[in-house]
Amino acid sequence: MVTAEINGNSEPDLRQLKTDLHQRLVDTIDFGRVTSTDADEFRRQITGITQHLSAQLSSQLSADDRQTLCQQVIDEIYGFGPLEPLMNDEAVTDILVNRFDRILVERSGQLQESEARFSDVDHLLRFVQTMVSRAGRHIDESSPIVDARLPDGSRLNAVIPPLSVGGPTISIRRFPAQQRQIEDLLRTGSLAPAMADFLILAVRGRMNLVFSGGSGAGKTTMLNGISRFVPKQERIVTIEETTELQLQSSDVVSLETRLPGPEGTGGVTQRDLLRNALRMRPDRIVLGEARGAEVLDMLQAMNSGHRGSMSTVHANDARQALERLELLIALSGVSIPSPVARQFVAQAVDIIVHLTRHADGVRRVTAISEATPLRNGEFEVRDIFVYRSGQGETDEQAGFFATGYEPSTLQTLAAAGVDVEQFRPLFVPRRLQLAASDSP
Repeated sequence: MVTAEINGNSEPDLRQLKTDLHQRLVDTIDFGRVTSTDADEFRRQITGITQHLSAQLSSQLSADDRQTLCQQVIDEIYGFGPLEPLMNDEAVTDILVNRFDRILVERSGQLQESEARFSDVDHLLRFVQTMVSRAGRHIDESSPIVDARLPDGSRLNAVIPPLSVGGPTISIRRFPAQQRQIEDLLRTGSLAPAMADFLILAVRGRMNLVFSGGSGAGKTTMLNGISRFVPKQERIVTIEETTELQLQSSDVVSLETRLPGPEGTGGVTQRDLLRNALRMRPDRIVLGEARGAEVLDMLQAMNSGHRGSMSTVHANDARQALERLELLIALSGVSIPSPVARQFVAQAVDIIVHLTRHADGVRRVTAISEATPLRNGEFEVRDIFVYRSGQGETDEQAGFFATGYEPSTLQTLAAAGVDVEQFRPLFVPRRLQLAASDSP
């Protein structure tokens, strides 16, 4: 399985020496014959060859260096190569490879430069091809973009030349091994307890929720956390392009799209999955991200018996979230007049939860709003809770606030037999208290 041709070596510097040995070992590996059944034997072979090569250069490589080199090669084959330490760091939420020699990570909402490096552009390209292959996908010059789910659940996006001019680039979004509970979000100051109480009421009361915000704002995390309050007897079907949702509910069926094959056939879109989901007797449907023609089917489901469904959408505020849904309907290829599409959106969506990633790294719910009936043919959004930025920690204008608006959806809940009187104090206009004194 593993062979190595040992040639004479000059006296390069230690770093170059380690790079050359590492490259020689990687180049001789037959990836197609590496299986889980012979993993231990393969590791022994790697270790033996590494020690053999290193022994001939003992004057330059210490025992510790040999061990490090051996581990790096094993990481290259079975793990994440130079990214292995970052993938094992639970504090890292994003890994961004801009170039082979420049890797950034996000910790606590802040981007930092990492000391990890690839040897060169070719090393990075081989790494991309290995990762994509493990995920059952393919990447080359004819198909230079891939979005895939790694075995540990992380999401990988890779772009290679000719689209990525400076060489391959990678973006890895990592998800915690333990899902963040709503209590965790309260402790970090992502929202106030009164806001959480209302969202729990909205979920249990089968309101249709849309979580909006920019990339990395925490939409999926919030949706995952609040899903815990879906009654256990209800069946949920989730639909995503790349699986990210980890709903905290006992009865979840997860569906994932499939890209077309080399001949352009066999692809399955989110719209295909959503249409099929309607035949699966779901109580609720959760669309991981509204981004295409499937929005029309999603809104139809919300309007016709699948109350309590949820989705995320990229938008800058709550009103723009509704406008984006209208735009996606227009792009679906179905000829629907704009006023009708707007009415369709307004009738389907009950609550918009908008999230923002702030400069301090905290992701906060900056608005919980109700989509009310159209006014003069335009979307009408009423804020229930908001977050106001201040000039400092003592600024009385900074923090979460109840606006004093009582959502009309309470009337719907009351008609369904929910005792809404106990929830009315949530909407009294005031500054909201955080869950803990040390919250941001």
